Amino acid sequence: MDSIAPKGQTVADAYLSLLSDRGVDYLFANSGTDFAPLIEGFVKASGEGRKTPIPVTVPHENVAVSMAMGYFLVSGRAQAVMVHVSVGTGNSINGLLNASRGEIPILMTAGRTPISESGIHGTRDIDIHWPQELFDQAGMVREFVKWDYELRNGHQLESVVDRAMKIAMSEPRGPVYLTMPREVLAGAMEGPSLRPVRGAGGNTSPYPDLTAIDEAAAMLANAERPLIIVQSSGQDQTSVPALAALADRFAIPVVQYRPRYICLPSSHPMNLGVEPGPLLEQADVVLVVNAAVPWLPDQTAPKDDAKIIHMGPDPLFENLPMRSFPCDLSITCSATPGLRALDAALEQHENKASQRIETRRAAIAVKRAAQHENWAGVLARAKSQSPISPVWLTNCISEVKGEDAIVINEARMPVPFMEMEKPGTYLSAGHAGGLGWGLGCAIGAKMAAGDDRLVIATEGDGAYMFSNPVPAHYVSLEQKAPILTVIYNNRRWGAVREAAEGLYPGGLVSRSNEAPLIHFDDSLQLSKIADVVGAHGEQVTDPEQVIPALERAIKVVTEEKRQAILDVVIS
Repeated sequence: MDSIAPKGQTVADAYLSLLSDRGVDYLFANSGTDFAPLIEGFVKASGEGRKTPIPVTVPHENVAVSMAMGYFLVSGRAQAVMVHVSVGTGNSINGLLNASRGEIPILMTAGRTPISESGIHGTRDIDIHWPQELFDQAGMVREFVKWDYELRNGHQLESVVDRAMKIAMSEPRGPVYLTMPREVLAGAMEGPSLRPVRGAGGNTSPYPDLTAIDEAAAMLANAERPLIIVQSSGQDQTSVPALAALADRFAIPVVQYRPRYICLPSSHPMNLGVEPGPLLEQADVVLVVNAAVPWLPDQTAPKDDAKIIHMGPDPLFENLPMRSFPCDLSITCSATPGLRALDAALEQHENKASQRIETRRAAIAVKRAAQHENWAGVLARAKSQSPISPVWLTNCISEVKGEDAIVINEARMPVPFMEMEKPGTYLSAGHAGGLGWGLGCAIGAKMAAGDDRLVIATEGDGAYMFSNPVPAHYVSLEQKAPILTVIYNNRRWGAVREAAEGLYPGGLVSRSNEAPLIHFDDSLQLSKIADVVGAHGEQVTDPEQVIPALERAIKVVTEEKRQAILDVVIS
C-alpha cells in the first residue's frame, strides 16, 4: 500500500498530508512561534505538488472555531483548527464550549511550548517560551472536549490523528483537542508509513432499542393529547422528513422550542410554533427529541401524570452538571433512525386509534389557524412601527432571502416570522450562549456552500461586537466568501435587561432607560466597519426602507461578490 508521506519528511509534513487524506479541507489557524514546522511544511508541499488542507489565516481564535462549526454544519465534514499554545487555547474556549454543547465535531489543535530548553531542533529560542508553558495546557478545555492528547512522536502520528477524528465524529459528536510540541513537529518522520484512510469516520449512529420503541409507541398511540418537542434534531437533515411523516400520520403537534435548526418545515400542518406553553400543560404524553432544554420549569411544566419520553444520542445530556426534567423512558439513538423506528412501530396502532387521530387533527388545524391569525395581526401592527420592529425586520428578511439562502441566526429573532422550509437553511449554533460565533459560522458556511449560495448572518448588536467583526470580515474578504450581515441593533443587551425586569417585575430597572451594564451609546455606527474591508455598509432606521436596503445589500453580495453590512435600528 502506497504511503501518504514520502520518505525524508518531517512530522509536520506528514501531518498535513494525513489531514488532507482524512477529509480535512481547511486548517483554520491563528499562528504563533509554534507553527514554524507547519508553515515550512505548507510551502514545501506547495512546491512538491502535494495536497494539504488549505491554510486560512484567522486573526482571532473564536472566529476560527466558529468557521469550523459553520463549515461542518453545511458540509458534514469535520475540519481542523490550530491555535498558538496556551494563550491561543484560552482565547478559543468560548467557541469550544458552543461546539461542545452543540455536538459539533472539530479537530482542535494547539502548539505546545517547546519542552526542551536547549540542544534539540525546535527547542526554546524566544523568551516567551518559558512563561507560556503550563503544567496542564489541555486542562483548560478538558471539560469541553471529548478527548485530549499530546503528540509524543511521529511513530504514533497516524494512530493519534485517526483516533481523534473518529472520536470527534462519533455521536454524540463534539470537539477533540490535540497538542503538538514544536520539537515533535520539526523532527524527522520515522516509523511506519502512513496508510490511506481506512474505515468510517466514526462509530455508526446508535440505533434504538426496539423494546423501548414499542413501549414509546404504545404510550403515544393511547394518548389523547400527545406532543413532540424538538430543538436540535434538524442538524441531521434526514430527520426532518422522518419527523414530518411521523407527526402527520398520527396527528401529533410539534413545538420547536428555541430551535437550533429546521426540525420541521413552517408549512407542516403539525407545526405549532416555538412555545410549548398550554400544549405542554395539557399533554398526556410528551416526546422530547434532541432537546437539552425542552421547556423552562419555572414558567411551564407538564402534568404530574404525563408520560415523558426523551430520545437522542445522549438523551440525558450527561455532560450537563444538572438537568432534572422528568423522564419515564430514555431512548438512546440518533434522531432519524429513532423517528423512523417509532413511525413503523406506531403503524400497528393506527387503525385502532384512527378516530382519535382524526379528531386531534381537526383540533390542531383550528389551533394552527388561530395561531397564524394572531401572528398576522402582530405583523400588521409591526409593519409601520418606529423604531423598526424586530418582527417586521425578520419578516422582510424572510420575504427577500429566497428558499436556498442559509440564515445563521445570532440575534433575538422572533422565529415564527421567518419562513423556514428547506432543511439546513437555518442554523443557530450558539448552544452554550457564548456570544460571538455568528459571523465566523456564517463565513465557514459560505465556504462550504459555494459561490452561488447566499448566506445571511443575523446578529444582535452585542453579539456582533463579540464576533470580532474586523477579523471576521477580513477573513470573509481574504477568502472571497462574501456574506450579508444584518444587525438587529436595539442598542442594549436585550437579554440582560429582560432578565433584570423578569427577576424584579415593576422594579427600578423597568422604569429606567439608563440602567447600568445594559445600554450602548446611541452614537455607535456599526455599519462603518464596512469601510475597513471594502464592504457595502448602511444604517436603516425607516421601516419602509428595510426591504429596499435588503435588496441592495443582496445585490452587492450576489452580483458584486462583496460583503454587505446592514445596521438596522430596532425597538
